[in-house]
Amino acid sequence: MAANRSDLADITYFLAIARHRSFRLAGLEVGVSASALSHALKGLEGRLGVRLLNRTNRSVTLTAAGEELRDAISQPFTAIDRALEDLNRYRDAPTGRIRLNVVADAVPLLFGSVLPLFAERFPDIEVDIVATNRMVDVVGSGFDAGIRYGGTVPEDMVAQRLSANLRWVVAASPAYLERYGVPGAPQDLQQHRCIGVRLGNGRIYHWEFEGPEGEFALPVHSKITVDDTQALLTLGLQGMGLIYGLEPAFAPYVARGQLNLVLEEWATQGPGYHIYYSSRHQVPTALRLLIELIREVRPLGL
Repeated sequence: MAANRSDLADITYFLAIARHRSFRLAGLEVGVSASALSHALKGLEGRLGVRLLNRTNRSVTLTAAGEELRDAISQPFTAIDRALEDLNRYRDAPTGRIRLNVVADAVPLLFGSVLPLFAERFPDIEVDIVATNRMVDVVGSGFDAGIRYGGTVPEDMVAQRLSANLRWVVAASPAYLERYGVPGAPQDLQQHRCIGVRLGNGRIYHWEFEGPEGEFALPVHSKITVDDTQALLTLGLQGMGLIYGLEPAFAPYVARGQLNLVLEEWATQGPGYHIYYSSRHQVPTALRLLIELIREVRPLGL
């Protein structure tokens, strides 16, 4: 039987569901609600006369017929997507939608000065940013790309540097330092109040330093632990304790005298921000333009 227009639209939805094994994530990719996707797939299965998906409350899997259909049509539909994306080169105003998974600190530090300019240059491009410190499978979760520190980028991805290396420092409010004193060496932190940092994988971060014998990590005792830089800054500004983080995130408060850097001679540098994406897919024009603009503006050097 010949496919009609409704079949072609529903097959696009089917391929998204097959990639993500999730109606919710597929819906994010194609811009349709999970309930609308479910209704569309039931209609497609009814017209084809076969079941394509096994659905339970916890999982979505492909039937044998679904796997056969996916394998047969994935390549042609990928070629169509690539051809349509290539047309963006001929537009006066490029269009598209970029969905990014970004480590939280990178949002204000990288995008604060870039996104207003990007929106002005490319008003027809939509940008959807999910800011989280938790590592996710960007391809499986429906993202076009991820932004992380260089040392945490998955090895099977194509990566491009977006910033220079980043300096990690210790800071505190003047009121805290006046009351409890200034640590002279990292080992002095054991006698200080420190605000702990929980990483995206749930692990408590060991503060890193560099001394005469090289880099080392130091566990610090913390009665308060947070997983967000804004919360960290709020507590540090209130004099609750010493805080550890990216120097660019602390810089505005240091400039205003609200925070003082300590242990600067022990500060270490780490890999800068990198954007990464699957090597198996063509880079969308909208994403390429965003990468080019970040590298042009260089909000954190390069």
